[in-house]
Amino acid sequence: MKMHLLFWLLLFAQSHPAGSVMENSFVRVSRNSAPCATAAPECGDRVFLALGPLELSGKKMVRGDVKVFKLGEKYSEPKSGEYLEVAIKPAHPKTVAPAVGTPPAPNNKVLYAGKDFTVFEEKMQPGEKSAPHSHNQRIAIFLNRTMVQQWTDGKSETRELVPDTVTFRPAVVHASKDVGDVPIRNILIEFKP
Repeated sequence: MKMHLLFWLLLFAQSHPAGSVMENSFVRVSRNSAPCATAAPECGDRVFLALGPLELSGKKMVRGDVKVFKLGEKYSEPKSGEYLEVAIKPAHPKTVAPAVGTPPAPNNKVLYAGKDFTVFEEKMQPGEKSAPHSHNQRIAIFLNRTMVQQWTDGKSETRELVPDTVTFRPAVVHASKDVGDVPIRNILIEFKP
């Protein structure tokens, strides 16, 4: 009985861990902790993403809501709830401008547009296919479990989008199709050249 209980406690702890999710030369992403809420200079701007209902600085947020905090702007970490804090590193590498003639990115809903990055909400319905388009280097956070098929350089790839997964995506020209049973819903933090 004790071993069975220990197994379930460990499983729960692993499914909702607090701490670092991803770090590279562009960002540090933390789940259910906000190490940059104090606005330390090395944190830069921060993108706060609610993964469930919570309250941040007196504002109620639901899954998919985003709040951007500028360099030097402090906030209080939520007392409860699931979330991601994406800290943009001020000295991150520069992104390269797309080649002349590259098809523009699709008209995703812009949630925030700054001088260094843009936060988009990307949505596609099951069966929907995009025209070929480009993206700069970006962070992608998947909100729904579904499948996407993408065509890049004449090659096709189908992959599962797992909720709350954070990935760093390279600059690319591709076409996409929602081949799952539910809508694609992603939050993209795309760096500007």
